[in-house]
Amino acid sequence: MVSALFMFSPAFRPDAAHRIVTQVVVTGARVFGRAFAEAYKQASASSKYAQANKGKNGNSTFASSGLTLDEACKILNVKPPQGGETNLENVMERFKKLFDLNDPQKGGSFYLQSKILRARERIEMEIRQAERKAAQEKELQEGWNPKVYKDR
Repeated sequence: MVSALFMFSPAFRPDAAHRIVTQVVVTGARVFGRAFAEAYKQASASSKYAQANKGKNGNSTFASSGLTLDEACKILNVKPPQGGETNLENVMERFKKLFDLNDPQKGGSFYLQSKILRARERIEMEIRQAERKAAQEKELQEGWNPKVYKDR
């Protein structure tokens, strides 16, 4: 009964339905467009910030874990590698101790255990990069000398 009265009221016109649908679609498109543009601006700004801070003080971020070298050293309570040199035995000793202390089956925290693992991986990655760089520099200084084997 109410819908019948609504249909015959002067405010409702059957040809107005497409206008209402069009307004809903246009308004939705505007809202979505603005949200997309804002998200793009934020992502762009974040990317620029990350690039600007990438190499400052040797604290480049490791992509998979998001840890800087300083954070990794603080987590494991070891000194940062100086010139690519560090006591890897000390790092492994601290890693094993902290990893075992935070075992979830012994009442520890899985989150802390994963942070400890990522810290060790970050320090190892830094050492590997320094070793590669040192090997390249050594090869450049000595020159490339391929081994030649002669047939007898």
